[in-house]
Amino acid sequence: MLLAACSPTFNWRDVPMADGELTALLPCKPDRAERSIPLGATTVSVQMAGCEAGDATFAIATARAGNAVEAEAWLDAWRASTRAQWQAATGGQVSESPVSVVRAAPKPAPWQIEAHGADASGKPNEARVRWFAQLQRDGSVAIFQATVLGKPSAADAAGTFFDGLRLR
Repeated sequence: MLLAACSPTFNWRDVPMADGELTALLPCKPDRAERSIPLGATTVSVQMAGCEAGDATFAIATARAGNAVEAEAWLDAWRASTRAQWQAATGGQVSESPVSVVRAAPKPAPWQIEAHGADASGKPNEARVRWFAQLQRDGSVAIFQATVLGKPSAADAAGTFFDGLRLR
């Protein structure tokens, strides 16, 4: 019990993703999974890593598109699906904006959605989701989704997470 009281809520660590193409800074040891998600007219295999710390979930998802056109179509579909889910969950309180991610491809452009609201019980329901891509030497495009769900107990946790995303 004493050890638990001494452990920090946010124990930040570097986590390599997508064969080392991205290093993410996560506040806890992540669980990893793979799943298929519908993106436009196709179903895409997505690798994920995420964990919960300080009243929030921090997660990274990644997939590989064959080219920039496919990557842009997938990210547009991913963003539209996420926007629709959060508009329903928060009563439409969703804002979108371009963001900057060092070494990210300019097209498809990095983008972020922020959603604020409450669930059916009145509990705050928040999300920040960021998408970005990186062109690979073989012409394929690695695409990424970084997410913070909930309101972290430390005011700077979401910023630390997003600032800790480093493309190779």
